[in-house]
Amino acid sequence: MDATGAVTRAIADFAVRRPAVGDEVCVGLSGGPDSLALVACAVRAGLRVHALVVDHGLQPGSDAVAVEAADAARGLGAEATVLPVSVGSDGGMEAAARTARYAALDDARDGRAVLLAHTADDQAETVVLGLARGSGARSIAGMRPWNPPWGRPLLRIRRAQTLAVCIELGLRPHRDPHNRDPRFTRVRVRGEVLPLLDDVLHGGVVDALGRTATALQADNDALDALAEDWYRRAAVEGDLDAEVLAAAPAALRTRVLRRWLLDVGATEPTHRVIGAVDRLIVEPGSHGHVAIGGDPTSRTVVARAGPRLHVVHLSR
Repeated sequence: MDATGAVTRAIADFAVRRPAVGDEVCVGLSGGPDSLALVACAVRAGLRVHALVVDHGLQPGSDAVAVEAADAARGLGAEATVLPVSVGSDGGMEAAARTARYAALDDARDGRAVLLAHTADDQAETVVLGLARGSGARSIAGMRPWNPPWGRPLLRIRRAQTLAVCIELGLRPHRDPHNRDPRFTRVRVRGEVLPLLDDVLHGGVVDALGRTATALQADNDALDALAEDWYRRAAVEGDLDAEVLAAAPAALRTRVLRRWLLDVGATEPTHRVIGAVDRLIVEPGSHGHVAIGGDPTSRTVVARAGPRLHVVHLSR
């Protein structure tokens, strides 16, 4: 029972180090080996577990898979609820399914923390994808172990260990065909890119990428704290004082811009959008505007007028 003991200890340590998690938690359960091991070991760690099974309805028989996962959770000593969702199309199927899943989990958690079964392998995949997209330190920093209400106690546990838990406990996890479908970029990173890196670099790549993420999270926290002071100095009645912000180092200035763009309604500002808004600050005499979102009736843009950046809504 080595794997079961290791995963159980990881969850117990996670909860002890973060009192805000509490002893009554929800667990996002797909029925796969990672989340099934998380439910089993969270119960063994002494937590009161309510498994939330999101049925995305994207595959034939998904409702039966969800019911089976819920039954498995109950058999392990957890409560369980199936949450059917409707998946949209914004950003592609992966992104739309993720959006629907997190919204359903948030609605159903009833004030409790939600534990998610992301492993060290998932973290490594996230870091590689962030590197490939060139989207900066925040993306390369990967997933945080605790980002209330979301907890990820398995970020130092390998996927092979969660599978071993299921074998040791006689559990029968569901094998999602999407997790083997090469149409999805993450699947190819998992099945082709990381094994090749591990071969070329003689092992240890997953752990090294995890350490990189942890180090960058600490760096980001420090820079975000410094950027908060610049934000307070530059924010003026919903606008930003570009002349004040121009004196900030680039690493802090772009963090201020990201924070401000989120505050004024941008969905999730990309590196390209933040860079375009930054040019309105650092290039004297900049004109024009930068689109940051909108709806069917209007476009939301950022423009510069004198010393200030402000938001404008343009009719389509």
